[in-house]
Amino acid sequence: MTFTPGEQLSAEEAAERVDSAIEDEEVVLFMKGTSMMPQCGYSQRALELIGKHRSDEFETVDVLDNLNAYREALSRHSGWETIPQTFVHGEFIGGSDVLAEMEERDELGKTLRTE
Repeated sequence: MTFTPGEQLSAEEAAERVDSAIEDEEVVLFMKGTSMMPQCGYSQRALELIGKHRSDEFETVDVLDNLNAYREALSRHSGWETIPQTFVHGEFIGGSDVLAEMEERDELGKTLRTE
């Protein structure tokens, strides 16, 4: 799945992309910035935690250019408005704080289906 940086999306287009990414990708991280250049500490932390268990086997979606549209679309799936958000097999897992807690309890690898 490839998105063009700087592309302006309508609320409907953002919702379609969110729906598609959640449905089509095994693991998807909606974040501020890209995997090569995270734009917030929480997104970077989530990326690092997932990367410990998945290497390059997960999708990232940069929400920064269309933040409000993505927040609205994501909140329909998760009930959360904060970014980052992680989904595994279509299920909302949480943000970087939840991922960190799961890692501390040795649950993150299992949740990401790597064990």
